[in-house]
Amino acid sequence: MSNNKAVIMNLLPLIPMFPLIGMIINGLIGKFLPKKLVHLIAITALLASFTTSVIVVSKLVGLPEDSRSVSIEIFKWINVGSFGVSFSFTLDQLSSIMLLVVTGIGGLIHVYSVGYMNGDKSYSRFFTYLNLFIFAMLLLVLGSNMLIMFIGWEGVGLASYLLIGFWFEDSANAAAGMKAFIVNRIGDFGFLIGMFILILTIGNLDFNSIKIAVDSGIITGTVATVATMLFFVGAMGKSAQIPLYVWLPDAMAGPTPVSALIHAATMVTAGVYMVVRLNFLFILAPATMTVIALIGAFTAFFAASIALVQNDIKKVLAYSTVSQLGYMFLGVGVGAFGGGILHLVTHAFFKATLFLGAGSVIIGMHHNQDMRNMGGLKKRMPITHWTMLIATIAITGVLPFSGFISKDEIIWRAFASHNTIIPWINYVLWGLGALAAMMTSFYMWRLYYLTFQSGETRLKDHHVVEHIKESPKSMTFALVVLSFFAIVIGWIGLPHLFYHGKGIFNSFHRWLEPLVSESEAKIHVVHNTGLEWTLMIVVSVLVYISFFWARKWYRKEISVNTKIWAEALKPIHTLLYNKYFVDELYYWLIDKLILQFSHKVLWKTIDYIFIDNIIINGLVAGGSKTLGFLVGLFQTGKLQFYAFVMVAAFFFIFYFMTL
Repeated sequence: MSNNKAVIMNLLPLIPMFPLIGMIINGLIGKFLPKKLVHLIAITALLASFTTSVIVVSKLVGLPEDSRSVSIEIFKWINVGSFGVSFSFTLDQLSSIMLLVVTGIGGLIHVYSVGYMNGDKSYSRFFTYLNLFIFAMLLLVLGSNMLIMFIGWEGVGLASYLLIGFWFEDSANAAAGMKAFIVNRIGDFGFLIGMFILILTIGNLDFNSIKIAVDSGIITGTVATVATMLFFVGAMGKSAQIPLYVWLPDAMAGPTPVSALIHAATMVTAGVYMVVRLNFLFILAPATMTVIALIGAFTAFFAASIALVQNDIKKVLAYSTVSQLGYMFLGVGVGAFGGGILHLVTHAFFKATLFLGAGSVIIGMHHNQDMRNMGGLKKRMPITHWTMLIATIAITGVLPFSGFISKDEIIWRAFASHNTIIPWINYVLWGLGALAAMMTSFYMWRLYYLTFQSGETRLKDHHVVEHIKESPKSMTFALVVLSFFAIVIGWIGLPHLFYHGKGIFNSFHRWLEPLVSESEAKIHVVHNTGLEWTLMIVVSVLVYISFFWARKWYRKEISVNTKIWAEALKPIHTLLYNKYFVDELYYWLIDKLILQFSHKVLWKTIDYIFIDNIIINGLVAGGSKTLGFLVGLFQTGKLQFYAFVMVAAFFFIFYFMTL
């Protein structure tokens, strides 16, 4: 065993252990400790986890290219007949990327939370939940089999419920937490059934065993299609895709660091990670891949259109997250597994910057989140302004910022990848992706101008306006670091056009190549340099048109623009502002159909009439009563009657024995 591999095997179990220890300490005695010690414990746990991650990833880089996968069994867990599951971790090219993202951004969000949650009465509880979340996310990305992944999958669901409903005294926050929990359980049911199918098919849930079963033909295309469809149902819930996206916008009720941690960098990307982890299984199911690409593209378009008119700064970013997740699924759905993960990474940095910047603005505005009350914050909050400006440029897709690099690859692959199920679908996917990019530019520049420029601060409370100032250093430090990576992180995965034939090394795709290249090679892609340049320019032009449109409407004043939306485009504005009335439709379906059906059919008819009256009261109770009556006829208490029955029975038996 090489020294590098030995170091990895020794250190890998410590990475999730550190946040687990921090969670236990703060969970048990945190409320008795000073605040400084509470956040010191939590942040030290993340720092230790991040440092260890950097060490093991550097050792992984030092291994030969064909040996960059190290597994370690912690203990034997389940062993029933031929079915066995070990509690084991694997470090490879994919999990190493997720390790650095989760612990790196998670650590910065912990630092940011020191300033943001400073006055909260449940300070230790908040950091306990943050450490719990990181621990569960690390289990998800390090698990060597689907059962360990599912433990982490459910763990982040629990932690998100606790964090979203952190201020549970407010009924709206408690309801948002419950909504997230319930919607995720719907998706997780599909995930569970998918695992059961694999157990029935190959008797194993280990990722390597699944890969071997795929290569050997044990898992057929039909089995792969059914299983992957069910896994994608789980991904729709966790990663907020249509129709299970409705929990994520409401989850903005939680503290802003929660929004940045859960809904930008980690939990919501779990579905994308799962698809890429099982790319060899998904590639066997072209129907599933088509569904993933279509739902991803439509989600990107749908959520971006809603974000155009929202006034709550966090709601805009929430629907932006749903839209960007749609891009990731569009990427993996057309076979660009590396592109999907690259957008996961770039999105983690620029969206975390945007969420934390929004939190900085909200603190400065004394918890006012309506952008119509903001404006002129550029001078009052300069660090927040510049970092959010960088992140805005990144998400809108301007070269050389990171968002352009990852988004361009996905949109290009959507157009160039040949689909065997619906040959012309690539035009639809590209069109939806391009329009979503155009709308992204508009709603993000609208957010920027309404918040930081657009005249003076429009809040009527002059006392609050006079005290608007830059956030504490613990918050601005995280913003500066994240915004820096929002610029440069995409450079590790330059588009094909920028390095082909020039010897420039595309490190990101080369790093993931051993895991995804075989699957990506099965998708026919039309390589046309001229067409790729043309489509890149077209999308960039659409992005710049939206930028100038938003600049013209919102840079100085908003009264005229508000009137335009309210009058000339009133039906469209109403539809978008009310989010296509999807929540209302869901509530109607639940209240009028499901609950009414449950009340009138399941309860009154099946439960009350059939089960209670016919089965229980009729057959069971009535039958027991009748039987008791018949038996009671023989229980007279008279010895003469008992003697007569015994004699009669004796002669009856004797008669039949002599026949």
